[in-house]
Amino acid sequence: MAYPIDRKYTKEHEWIQATGTTAAIGITAYAQESLGDIVFVELPKVGAELSAGKTFGTVESAKAVSDLYAPASGTVTEVNGDLATSPEKVNKDPNGSWMVKITLKNPSELGALLSAADYEKFVAEEAGH
Repeated sequence: MAYPIDRKYTKEHEWIQATGTTAAIGITAYAQESLGDIVFVELPKVGAELSAGKTFGTVESAKAVSDLYAPASGTVTEVNGDLATSPEKVNKDPNGSWMVKITLKNPSELGALLSAADYEKFVAEEAGH
């Protein structure tokens, strides 16, 4: 499975795509496949403060409810409203369906995250391949 190289990844299966001090956050294709059909996404409101490694919302599928973990700290500037009415967009395009956009508090936090290649290795190990 190919993961876009223009973003960083967490071991909790979120991606973050930063442009300067702005970043979009979503879940990886691996997370989406593990969850199955996503039926509900709960996200924070604009203005909420995210802390790296802390939960900021949930994704609910027919199988389970999973917490979303912030890959970096920052302030929510935009929430993907489409996901409130069409959460299945994450199933169709997890890499293109961002959940929140934030202003990064400390862009250097991104240095601790996984590259696409490292994330791919991590997923392969987790899946037992």
